[in-house]
Amino acid sequence: MTTLGIGGSTAQAELAQLQPWAARAAPITAGEYHDRLAKARGLMAAQGVDALLVNAGSSLRYFAGVPWGASERLVAMLILPEGNPQIVAPRFELGSLEAELAIPAQIHAWEEHENPHTLMAALLSGGRVARLAIDPALPFQMALRLQAAAPGVALADGGPIIEPCRAIKSPAELAIMTQAKQMTLEVHRRVARILHPGITAGEVTRFIEAAHRALGAAGNSFCIVEFGRGTSFPHGLPGERRLEQDDVVLIDTGCYVQGYTSDITRSYVFGTPSDEHRRIWNLEREAQAAAFDAVRPGVACEAIDAAARRVLERAGLGPDYRLPGLPHRTGHGIGLSIHEGPYLVRGDTTPLAPGMCFSNEPMIVLPERFGIRLEDHFHVTETGAAWFTQPAHSIDDPFGLAA
Repeated sequence: MTTLGIGGSTAQAELAQLQPWAARAAPITAGEYHDRLAKARGLMAAQGVDALLVNAGSSLRYFAGVPWGASERLVAMLILPEGNPQIVAPRFELGSLEAELAIPAQIHAWEEHENPHTLMAALLSGGRVARLAIDPALPFQMALRLQAAAPGVALADGGPIIEPCRAIKSPAELAIMTQAKQMTLEVHRRVARILHPGITAGEVTRFIEAAHRALGAAGNSFCIVEFGRGTSFPHGLPGERRLEQDDVVLIDTGCYVQGYTSDITRSYVFGTPSDEHRRIWNLEREAQAAAFDAVRPGVACEAIDAAARRVLERAGLGPDYRLPGLPHRTGHGIGLSIHEGPYLVRGDTTPLAPGMCFSNEPMIVLPERFGIRLEDHFHVTETGAAWFTQPAHSIDDPFGLAA
């Protein structure tokens, strides 16, 4: 039996049918940014710190709406117990920074020949900041320079402040993430149709980028395309590969919408699945369902990983990370970063709470033969979990076209 919905079209035909996404999620409001700062300040007080330093990157976007990546130049925001945040940034970037800021903030500019850590230290002086929580994403070298410039300030880990804020998604964040994930699932449906013997992984990757952009996303957040033996390596192999008849296909990709990311994987067979393909695919789907069914508020993250592994161990796979079996954690948090805490893995005892969002991807690897990964995402509700996108239907009809 040939897999339904695989092959039979072209990249040009599929791209021609794509239009910008109609049901676009609303942006994060000024009020929500205010609430995020208020929550951070409450956690600062609970942690006994006087200020929080947020580095450029996804956390600066979370608190201030500024979508800047970190570089060798210090761009950082100081959140104090009251008043507007203070931002230190290069003077030549002022216009760009002011155009991006979603909150009121006071900007302190430094010239290229100046030491920005001295400028930041001046904001900490006067005895108002004795203990400073540092964004875990701040480079170690920058932390050392700041400590040298402000020797009287004790540095602390800002993770216990930043991570609880970002881990619980608001309704507005859930709506944006839903859009991103639904867009990527539509791209998965389209890319499956363009497959043919001899197509390269590079051609598939380029189509996925073009399809995401045609729907209005900011391109691929990442893309893994593997065929045959390459699917037995969770993050793939280097070099170009060509699709052959009856190969397992694994495509793992996502896009960005307003900075929030999707991350969905589909595995199926180009041609006729073997009995072993079918057995492993069905086990993968069962393990994914078991992880989803185990979700309840208050349950430890590690219990979700354990639920998926029990399914595989009953089938003679593993145990633990041994192969054939599941070589990595069952899932990761997701939001403005593709991978963010908490994690569905043994040892992470964080209690699940409504608004937390996770991937669910208990991959099965048969070394040097093939791997099956089905990855969808869920968010924790008051009573259990809710899918952002519906999981794959079956190995013969992965996109549920006949359902």
